Amino acid sequence: MAALLLLPLLLLLPLLLLKLHLWPQLRWLPADLAFALRALRCKRALRARALAAAAADPESPEGGCSLAWRLAELARQRPAHTFLIHGSRRFSYSEAERESNRAARAFLRALGWDGGPGGSDSGAGSAGEGERAAPGAGDAAAGSGAGLAGGNGAARGGGAAALLAPGTTVALLLPAGPEFLWLWFGLAKAGLRTAFVPTALRRGPLLHCLRSCGARALVLAPEFLESLEPDLPALRGMGLHLWAAGPGTHPSGISDLLAEVSAEVDGPVPGYLSSPQSITDTCLYIFTSGTTGLPKAARISHLKILQCQGFYQLCGVHQEDVIYLALPLYHMSGSLLGVVGCLGIGATVVLKSKFSAGQFWEDCQQHRVTVFQYIGELCRYLVNQPLSKAEHGHKVRLAVGSGLRPDTWERFVRRFGPLQVLETYGLTEGNVATINYTGQQGAVGRASWLYKHIFPFSLIRYDVTIGEPIRDPRGHCMATSPGEPGLLVAPVSQQSPFLGYAGGPELAQGKLLKDVFRPGDVFFNTGDLLVCDDQGFLRFHDRTGDTFRWKGENVATTEVAEVFEALDFLQEVNVYGVTVPGHEGRAGMAALVLRPPHSLDLMQLYTHVSENLPPYARPRFLRLQESLATTETFKQQKVRMAEEGFDPSTLSDPLYVLDQAAGAYLPLTPTRYSALLAGDLRI
Repeated sequence: MAALLLLPLLLLLPLLLLKLHLWPQLRWLPADLAFALRALRCKRALRARALAAAAADPESPEGGCSLAWRLAELARQRPAHTFLIHGSRRFSYSEAERESNRAARAFLRALGWDGGPGGSDSGAGSAGEGERAAPGAGDAAAGSGAGLAGGNGAARGGGAAALLAPGTTVALLLPAGPEFLWLWFGLAKAGLRTAFVPTALRRGPLLHCLRSCGARALVLAPEFLESLEPDLPALRGMGLHLWAAGPGTHPSGISDLLAEVSAEVDGPVPGYLSSPQSITDTCLYIFTSGTTGLPKAARISHLKILQCQGFYQLCGVHQEDVIYLALPLYHMSGSLLGVVGCLGIGATVVLKSKFSAGQFWEDCQQHRVTVFQYIGELCRYLVNQPLSKAEHGHKVRLAVGSGLRPDTWERFVRRFGPLQVLETYGLTEGNVATINYTGQQGAVGRASWLYKHIFPFSLIRYDVTIGEPIRDPRGHCMATSPGEPGLLVAPVSQQSPFLGYAGGPELAQGKLLKDVFRPGDVFFNTGDLLVCDDQGFLRFHDRTGDTFRWKGENVATTEVAEVFEALDFLQEVNVYGVTVPGHEGRAGMAALVLRPPHSLDLMQLYTHVSENLPPYARPRFLRLQESLATTETFKQQKVRMAEEGFDPSTLSDPLYVLDQAAGAYLPLTPTRYSALLAGDLRI
């Protein structure tokens, strides 16, 4: 009897002996287990959907690609449920299915296919990438689907002369709106690839994007025609077929695609038209910023589309939730996580063509929004708004996104709560993502063994001086210790592939690391430095390109920015490194925006910086601005700011320099600038 009583204590003894070491992580075990179970259920559900689609009749819409069969499934299961709200317009899942069918038929007609009212003409061929996928493809997607029946590779029928060829890429240059979605879904159903072109691109960058993805047609918004007029000769010279998404007086050779779409019947199209040969076939291009400054066309596969259907399920969002989406649809966060994630759970999305901080809470009240998807600085814009009645009594319970800084996080929850913030991390072309399912402030996820078993990744030691991982004498990489910044990498496999970019293999140079932990293994290099603390929480540290060297030390821009943001008179901060003639490395520079009605207190700023940052990390230059420059996805512009430098003769903004001898930040006058270049002013 005594032995039976002692047995539990003996079993617990190892934990008791190691409690001081393990407790920080064990205390989160219930949350880790709960999320692991949710992730496994999500994967199982997606796999079941994929296998059901593989077994479906190829003539039915349920036999198509993952977007096609999910839309058809929702139109059957929840026909009257609202899918999309845009301004005063509302669309049910049934209407979304019919609108995308019309768009698909318009594109199929451009392929020379005419399936008739029923959409089941046996003479239709596939615009996909090949024949039926190999058995077992459904198991390839950790949540993945199977490729389905293809056709004979050539469209034929009684239609007019073909404007497009099977498998063609059609680029969309459109603002966020219903038409963007119907055309995207229609292209997917027609077996054509889509390229999402950032709406601000013109001239060289625009032409580069269209060439890199091999686009053969471009659909553009009528309101963009005026700014695109100088580009039209080059676009025609590329042999692009040009459509306008709406009526108006269009230049010669540009027809109204929406008029063609509206003339089509809304019956379903056969699934085999869009079924891919392989789940890893490319179905979409999303452009990411390149190291040369020109965007790169990241390949998005059917597998990734399917996996993104599970995003909101992983976040704990339900089909009765209303999701507020004010992000560009040409960005992965807006299209794949926002829209495809909404399709995954069959919820409602409130789509805004442009984010308005002043209108946000009124919109949330009007549409009874429960979930808000953010990126970059959106939450900062909201906390910097004046108080309003609409921000009280709202239904928002969850904010999901990425790029929320710790200082804004705390202010956002304190002012607009109670609500949960769920910070995530991921890359458009990446094969790894993290989710901070515990809501721990400042973290982007967890590195528990459970999470890494389901979604494997590692943090490895990295030398920012040479821009390479640190390897041991055997040539293998080394894992970091708790609290040590490390490069985030993830193993490349059939379940987690890296497809690279459209164009030459040189575009993916540096994205794959070999022999990381054992000979022959291959890992995806995210290019991001993260830190894992002793509790297993992951925190973003810096981009490898943003971290810079000064006085022989590494300076993380995010850490410096967090110190500045603690000052109550500063509203926004952007930290970057600038080249200084006669000095090695890069000196820190901070662009600052004041919080109204405060003024710049240089004495307090210098004291605060001196007390909270080591000498090498203290910015040598300050630039006072009315507002910070950001990208269209609300990320801070660092490269452009670094290129603009600190020359007072070329910049109209007030500039300041850290005078070491005076122990203060002083105005950077032309005299002091000349003294700096001559080496007479020590920084």
